[in-house]
Amino acid sequence: MSTETEIKERGIKALMKELGEVDTEIFIKMILREPFDYTKWQRTLWDDKNVEEISSEATKQNKQ
Repeated sequence: MSTETEIKERGIKALMKELGEVDTEIFIKMILREPFDYTKWQRTLWDDKNVEEISSEATKQNKQ
């Protein structure tokens, strides 16, 4: 199990790799500025997909 510091470091590295330095900074500022309820977001995240579609997408991601 990772420490919170290790998770933060890996998260920042992943953001930097995907978004680049400037967009990572913008993303972090957006998250800090806007109220965000992760639990509510998770409840509605897959509303437009059925189980088969979610499974298919997960399988595709896993193969990459």
